[in-house]
Amino acid sequence: MKVHKRGRSRRRVLALLLAGVLAVSGASVLAAAAFAGQRPWRSQPAAAQTGTVACGDVGASLASVPEAAQADVDQDLADLDVQVADAYRTLSEPGSGGGEQNVMGALAEKRSTTLRKLAANAGADSGLPKDLSGLANCSIRRDLVVDASARDYAPSDQSGTADRNKGSGGGRSALGRGFVDIRSVSPNVVKPARTGPATGTFTSRCGRNENRHLNPDNVIVAPGVSNGAHHMHDYVGNLVTSAFSANGKLAAAGTTCSNGDQSAYYWPVLRLLDGANESDFKAPGGGKDRNVGRILQPAEAGITYSSPTGTKVQPMKRFLRIITGDAKALTNGPANAHASWSCTGFEDRQLADKYPVCPGGSRVVRTLTFPDCWDGKNIDSANHRSHTAFSDARGGCPKNFRAIAQLVERVTYEVPSGVRFAVDSFPEQLHNPITDHGDFVNVMNQNLLEQVASCVNEGRRCG
Repeated sequence: MKVHKRGRSRRRVLALLLAGVLAVSGASVLAAAAFAGQRPWRSQPAAAQTGTVACGDVGASLASVPEAAQADVDQDLADLDVQVADAYRTLSEPGSGGGEQNVMGALAEKRSTTLRKLAANAGADSGLPKDLSGLANCSIRRDLVVDASARDYAPSDQSGTADRNKGSGGGRSALGRGFVDIRSVSPNVVKPARTGPATGTFTSRCGRNENRHLNPDNVIVAPGVSNGAHHMHDYVGNLVTSAFSANGKLAAAGTTCSNGDQSAYYWPVLRLLDGANESDFKAPGGGKDRNVGRILQPAEAGITYSSPTGTKVQPMKRFLRIITGDAKALTNGPANAHASWSCTGFEDRQLADKYPVCPGGSRVVRTLTFPDCWDGKNIDSANHRSHTAFSDARGGCPKNFRAIAQLVERVTYEVPSGVRFAVDSFPEQLHNPITDHGDFVNVMNQNLLEQVASCVNEGRRCG
């Protein structure tokens, strides 16, 4: 019996809730304002207390899952996400029935039932505690206040994330405290020294989603589940990527990539909050999940592989799945937050928990950096993370892991001056920029897999 295993450094869920960086920025309340029934792009006449629903990320506490049970476990985890989203939606809509205590009590009951089912499916070695009550109970986090007079949404003094963007100069923007003028941020990027010979790059030119391949699925984390992401994804590469795309279907599909790379590359869409709505404003993944505004098509979407330190890399395995960032970093904390925000011309200054305000002629930049170490065997794992890892500053991988080419997705946008924007997210994650993330399913054929490694190792620029 094959078992998907996690590393021994797994985090305790309750500790995550207490110790994480809760980067509840001004932009976060674009969704959180719903607690007061507010429309997120408009100033309100009076201040109101806001909050979000915080639950333990059950997937983070899983140690292993039998391969035969993985689909059932993924469904159970998706059901838990639906329950949290539904509870948040109920609390967000005045007159929808039930006070906070009733809503949270009902949520705990539903989670208890699903957790028992999950524990049975995952088996005795799952790593779930015998007493599931600690995972079943959720809380309302009140880390925001609304300052309507300033047309701003500000984090409370208890929010522990102000130091994450050192050198920001507190650059308060007219768009709100969730935004910072990139010119007020001091350079903060330290690139690792390239001491090895692997200085090449491989680029897949896959367009910028001109065909508007969009859906709220996630074939890695929630396969077989419609709207498993609760937010809309942009896709480039493989033309059929959805929750229902098995490996064979991906392998038989066409691609937007000019070199025949059939891999699936995807990330949450960015929306312009200018008062206009996208066609999905009443649909799952869109307005039904508190994602409103017009979807911005990327101006560019760069797909590049390299070795950050020059360490020689080995070819990946076809159908290898890699995720970066954490869609639940608001409540989980920043341990897996590997996405950053900047502006063209200022990319030596990166932000994690704030959105950048770019000067005229400069584009908003999202950089999604993926793990560059792999266990050499598994194309996935129980928590969809532990089969990959990031190398250290010298390019070293964890024991029994091997170096692979590091994927970096660099996505840019033309954002009109003076207009707010926000990344799509799970409803209760409040559109916080720290929740940005990317996903990748490698569907390259063997020739391309070997070409990526050889181009990087031989110092060539390919693509």
